[in-house]
Amino acid sequence: MKQFINTKETLVTEAIDGTLRTAEGRLARLDGYPHIKVVVRADWDKSKVALVSGGGSGHEPSHAGFVGQGMLTAAVCGDVFASPSVDAVLAGILAVTGKAGCLLIVKNYTGDRLNFGLAAERARAFGLKVNMVIVDDDVALPDLPQARGVAGTLFVHKIAGALADQGAVLDAVTRAAQRVIAGVVSIGMSLDTCTVPGSPKEDRIEPGKAELGLGIHGEAGIEQVDFRSAREAMEMVVDRLAPNIAPGPHAALLNNLGGATPLEMAVLAEELVTSRIGEQIRWLVGPAPLMTSLDMQGFSVSLLPVGKADEAALSAPVAPWAWPGCLAVGSVAVLPLPDGLAPIQPLPSKNAATRAFIERCCRILIAAETDLNALDAKSGDGDTGSTLASAARALIDALDRLPLADLTQLYRAIGQELSQTMGGSSGVLLAIFFAAAGDASASGEEALGALKSGLDRVQQVGGARPGDRTMIDALFPALEALQAGLPAAAEAARAGADLTATITRAKAGRASYIAASKLAGHNDPGAEAVARLFEKLAEG
Repeated sequence: MKQFINTKETLVTEAIDGTLRTAEGRLARLDGYPHIKVVVRADWDKSKVALVSGGGSGHEPSHAGFVGQGMLTAAVCGDVFASPSVDAVLAGILAVTGKAGCLLIVKNYTGDRLNFGLAAERARAFGLKVNMVIVDDDVALPDLPQARGVAGTLFVHKIAGALADQGAVLDAVTRAAQRVIAGVVSIGMSLDTCTVPGSPKEDRIEPGKAELGLGIHGEAGIEQVDFRSAREAMEMVVDRLAPNIAPGPHAALLNNLGGATPLEMAVLAEELVTSRIGEQIRWLVGPAPLMTSLDMQGFSVSLLPVGKADEAALSAPVAPWAWPGCLAVGSVAVLPLPDGLAPIQPLPSKNAATRAFIERCCRILIAAETDLNALDAKSGDGDTGSTLASAARALIDALDRLPLADLTQLYRAIGQELSQTMGGSSGVLLAIFFAAAGDASASGEEALGALKSGLDRVQQVGGARPGDRTMIDALFPALEALQAGLPAAAEAARAGADLTATITRAKAGRASYIAASKLAGHNDPGAEAVARLFEKLAEG
């Protein structure tokens, strides 16, 4: 898989330096590349308890992204998914530890425990006060005697960091960290594995499946489960977490494992706070990439029971840019539409033939969804089928409230419905088409004349003409031939749609941004939709 790296050997050091370029003097690194990769606070005076964490790279923004006032004092970075060396950890400890001492926050992996543990022993031999806590928040494997440390580690960073910043002594900071570790639980789910730089991608998760309980280094999860929706995915995660949490208010940390989009993460946040444990979730950290696993298309949820002291610590301001804040969860505020935008609902009326015709048109477009998406992917963003199918489904749902017996009002009602339910430029243009057809019908035009008037208005507003490689290339000839019957209109629409495959320079629509080589041989998806609609109608 292609990645924006130079070499895997220099990946981490170059990434650290790229991060520090914009730290505005707040952060620095220790000398010692490539073996010692330690990011430290540049403003640190050793007067307070230092917090040192770290581990393998590939979890960005963890851990260097959380170095700063109120959180970590130093982050010790290993190579991708590899623990840093004892000397690197020791260098970090020695660089930031004063008389107040140092707390090491270590995730429960063998390499991290050994290297941080031995470094702590060597630091104590220098006369430094060093405590170490082990985070083991992963509940994916309940029978495992040594649970893994995952994204719940960030709750430890934040709460221990707030206490240390306020001047608490080492033992108090350590006890707070241990209390957080005892309470926090986490589990993750992913639709795909991650891509380790310099290694082939492991194709472990089958299509239609998700992996539940996988580790942040790409380790296999406890099981592969059927994936259907974000809601069902979150329900499975909640089912694993719920038995491990006590009654009372909790903070949730919703972590993007690296490859999920912000849109997906926002949906997952909604599903989490409306889940069966949602009433217990009073605060939310994220959704954000916090402890990632390179490009893994997944998420994890961490839950922490929160009292007054922890609420204050979680809400305390911090310097690190990567901490998104711990915000109170509230209800969705809904304001009324401004005057003039609230839709005026037409009086519904019945007409069985008109209803059957509209529903048939909608079913034809819904059935073509996959094919039209595939065609659009060759010259656009692959959503023409979904856009038309979504509008068609909405129109079917609206049939009971449409004025089916009044053609003039029906045109206008369909235009209004499409303007509300159909996205993109096509939704606007079709809304204009039907609204203009309604105006023409009100002026005395018969049905075909009204539709032609609607098309004229679309051409005026949208600027497209026949030959510009849009749906008009099929719709214009179809309406011109419709007087001769549906078969003639279908034949004209098909000829117009197929002609678009020879037009390699679009003059309107999204295809106008596409190179000629990408357009040649592929029908315009909008024109193809029109042709299929008329062909299926002609068959009946």
